[in-house]
Amino acid sequence: MDDAGGPQRKPHYDYGYDGVEFSPAEAGAQPDAVLKPPRRRLFTLRRVLIGLAVAVGLFALLVGWLSWRLPVSRALDPLPSPALVLVSADGHPFARRGALKDRPVVVEELPAHVPAAFVAIEDRRFYRHFGIDLVGIGRAMATNLRERGIRQGGSTLTQQLAKTAFLSPERTVRRKLQEVFIAIWLEARLTKQEILSRYLSSVYFGDGVFGLRAASLHYFAKPPEKLSVGEAAMLAGLVKAPSKLNPADHPQAALKRQRVVLAAMVETKAITDAQAQRARRVRIRTAEPLPVGGYFADWAAPQLKQALDPQYGRMQVRTTLDSRLQRRAERAVRYWLDGQGRRQGATQAGLVAMRPDGAVVAMVGGRDYDQSQFNRAVQAKRQPGSAFKLFVYLAALRDGARPDSLVSEAPITVGGWTPRNFERTSGGLMTLEDAFAQSSNIAAVRVAETVGRDKVIEAAQELGVASPLVRDATLPLGTSEMTLIELTSAYAGVAAGHAPVQPYALLDGHQPLQAPRALPSEQRMALLELLSAAVRNGTAHAAYVGQPVFGKTGTTQDHRDAVFVGFTGDIIVGVWVGNDDHSPMQGVTGGGLPAQIWRTFVASGLDAGLVERVRPPPPPPAPPPELEERGLPGFLRRAWEGLFGA
Repeated sequence: MDDAGGPQRKPHYDYGYDGVEFSPAEAGAQPDAVLKPPRRRLFTLRRVLIGLAVAVGLFALLVGWLSWRLPVSRALDPLPSPALVLVSADGHPFARRGALKDRPVVVEELPAHVPAAFVAIEDRRFYRHFGIDLVGIGRAMATNLRERGIRQGGSTLTQQLAKTAFLSPERTVRRKLQEVFIAIWLEARLTKQEILSRYLSSVYFGDGVFGLRAASLHYFAKPPEKLSVGEAAMLAGLVKAPSKLNPADHPQAALKRQRVVLAAMVETKAITDAQAQRARRVRIRTAEPLPVGGYFADWAAPQLKQALDPQYGRMQVRTTLDSRLQRRAERAVRYWLDGQGRRQGATQAGLVAMRPDGAVVAMVGGRDYDQSQFNRAVQAKRQPGSAFKLFVYLAALRDGARPDSLVSEAPITVGGWTPRNFERTSGGLMTLEDAFAQSSNIAAVRVAETVGRDKVIEAAQELGVASPLVRDATLPLGTSEMTLIELTSAYAGVAAGHAPVQPYALLDGHQPLQAPRALPSEQRMALLELLSAAVRNGTAHAAYVGQPVFGKTGTTQDHRDAVFVGFTGDIIVGVWVGNDDHSPMQGVTGGGLPAQIWRTFVASGLDAGLVERVRPPPPPPAPPPELEERGLPGFLRRAWEGLFGA
């Protein structure tokens, strides 16, 4: 207790630099101890300064990173994949690919009511906030709480620009924080007019259109500098839900939304009531829409993307497709599938037609693209059946055989497997030409075993087959799967006289990936003789169109796949018929539906002058009668035919 009777207080002590504790009296005797700052306070101050320096450094690094990774001009750049209009070789647009974005707009060059429409409906406080509208966020939260759901958003135009130009569309807290930070950064780097220009140049307006200029041209066929009040209000209204408010597809919804925008413009004093009333009626002037897909367009898209650089606007690209042949191909497929195909349990077909250099002029990937976009001409891998025998006999010709060489059709067993012919008895000898024309399975296996399977695979690969090929005894019967366009390209190599032939879609600037090699003339002529025999008096006789046709049929086990590939004049066509679930058809062979589709398509092309007409070669002169009289008809006849042809 002290003198006053209260509790006794503990004397106050201070600390000096050396950490020694002083009483008040001792402190008075050592003035330095009370004049110098305490050691703990200095340590705390030092940590604060270091922390500030680190924070400033990190901020500087972050700003530098943003400047490098987030260039402010990104919103003005063209889209990575330009909008394309695919045009046929005969000059008809038939498909469009990619989104459309045109040149940027400059707000100062637009009528005042155009930017005013977007500001009125999207961000009324745009000119008064710093990228984040705290007032707007509070108002949106209050409205959403009152309505018990998300009815309003608090994003500013700057935040929308940050999201569309720099961020992914994911809805996460992290992405929202990034959006806020980038919005503040944009406000520090750009003026309000520059921000608004970038926003208008990049925002999505539905129907695959980005940016105000592209939208103005797309919906109203005029530049944005000439938009009326009503047109500007309608475009501003699209931003909320571009797909649902697209005036081309949803005109009533677009008009209803336009009136909301006009009312907002009146409230913000951008226009008067009278102007809003006059602006209600607008006229949509979109061009006739082109389909965004199609079997040929889908197949051609990767080639076009590799060949073209990003640019503004819509680019027309000339392709190899011939719209006249394409229509005829679609009609031929539909006609036979709907008729005989329906009766024989065939539900799908694929067709690809090309010129000898690989230019694809027609492609049908299925019965109906709207129902199935799977392209059976280029995506489906199916067994070619006996159409693969082209490579077997090419290997034999390279091994020294000739079309009149003999092969046995006596039964053969290889590795415990015995091949059988389709609907014909076996036995005896036959020429390679007859074996090929009649599609003898036994003869094909014997030939392949004689020349070697590796030689057969080598022949197929040199003609352009890239799919893996089985090396077992069933190889010559076409048990390895490949695409129809792959098989057709191999036959095109025979037609062209060089291989591989690489199919292509881009008319201008096509560069083959691999230099073709010429086929030896003797081998090519022998192949033509075999392929012609298959049509003249073999399994492909249904494909004859009144001029020389060279081709081969193919049918797989249980009639699951049926193929015919052939060429005449300046066109090579492959046709496949089957079912997507690999279910058997009812007796469909390569010489049936596929050959009939082939003949219908090619004959219509010949009639229209779209396929080259070829005059059949004149028959060889008859041998002189004295050859028969001398008793050497066989030897001399072969010599005569060797000189003048069979």
